[in-house]
Amino acid sequence: MRFIQAIMPKEEKFFVFFERHGGILVQGADALVRMCSGAESIETSCKAIAAHEHEADDVTREVLVAVRRAFITPFDRSAITALISSMDDAIDEMWKTAKAITLYELKSFEPQMCEMADIAAAAARLVQEAVPLLRNIGRHGQRLHQITEEIVHLEGRADDLHEAGLKALFQAHGVERTMDFIVGREVYSHLERVLDRLEDVADEIQGIVIDHA
Repeated sequence: MRFIQAIMPKEEKFFVFFERHGGILVQGADALVRMCSGAESIETSCKAIAAHEHEADDVTREVLVAVRRAFITPFDRSAITALISSMDDAIDEMWKTAKAITLYELKSFEPQMCEMADIAAAAARLVQEAVPLLRNIGRHGQRLHQITEEIVHLEGRADDLHEAGLKALFQAHGVERTMDFIVGREVYSHLERVLDRLEDVADEIQGIVIDHA
């Protein structure tokens, strides 16, 4: 049975789905960057992120249906569902960030928030680079390992910014403007979770590489 599975053609559509979702991740992260930088209005960016999140949900549903129907899959079915779910969690967190910003009517962003958004965009682009390489793990295993390490490094940098940003926020608002501190802390927490979820994507990719290299 293993021999038969090895020689039978795999369902290529899963890679197409992964690549579509990777592009959506980049679009969502870029919208966060535009919002923080003031390149477009907060309302416009939030609407864009919402649209990307809905599009990502559609892709995720297609993958979950395809997994149930496919006879031969390129990876274990659990690995496919775990990867697309982790990617979807990342865009979900971007949407939750946008919703928090809208809810609390945030009008400006701290420098560390903007840098965390930039880091999220960089990590999303690394995911976008990685997913096509999964078509041939034997050839691209080393680069995939490098990519996942880079994402982990970016997440660590975001953690440092989160800590520094909270400290600066408390020093500026913690005593006399408590609500400003609470709102800022909430936004920082959401941005941190965006990077956490992107690191989860890296972990899922790394697991596939280990299992199939």
